[in-house]
Amino acid sequence: MSHDDMLERGKAIRAEVIGAERSAAALEAATPFDRPFQELALRYCWGEIWDRPGLDRRMRSVVNLASLAAMGKPNELRIHVRGALTNGVTKAEIQEIFLQICIYCGVPTAGEAFKVAREVFEEPEFADKP
Repeated sequence: MSHDDMLERGKAIRAEVIGAERSAAALEAATPFDRPFQELALRYCWGEIWDRPGLDRRMRSVVNLASLAAMGKPNELRIHVRGALTNGVTKAEIQEIFLQICIYCGVPTAGEAFKVAREVFEEPEFADKP
C-alpha cells in the first residue's frame, strides 16, 4: 500500500472508530507544526495497525483502554473510550478493565480512568449505550 493510500485508509478507519466529525476536526485543527504528527498517526497507527487482521476493532479498543489508562493519558483515553463504545465494548466491560488497572497500576490511575469514562458516558451520543 502506498504512503498516500495508507493515509487515506487511516483517515477512513479513524473516522469509523472515533466519528467522522471528531476525526476531521483533529486534522483541520492541525498546524504546520503538528500536521506531520497527525499524518504519521493516521498512516501508521490507524492505516496500518488498526487495519491488521490479527485483532478485531473491539479487541484493539480493549488493548487501548488498558494501555492508555495504565499510562495515565486522559486525553487519549477519552477518545478511545468513545471508540470502544463505538466498537461494541460495553460500559460493564470498561468498568472491569479499569478495575483490573486499579490492581496492577494503582488507585489514582484507575480513579482518573473512571472519571474520564464517566464523562464520556454522559455525552448524549453515548448515554444510552449499554
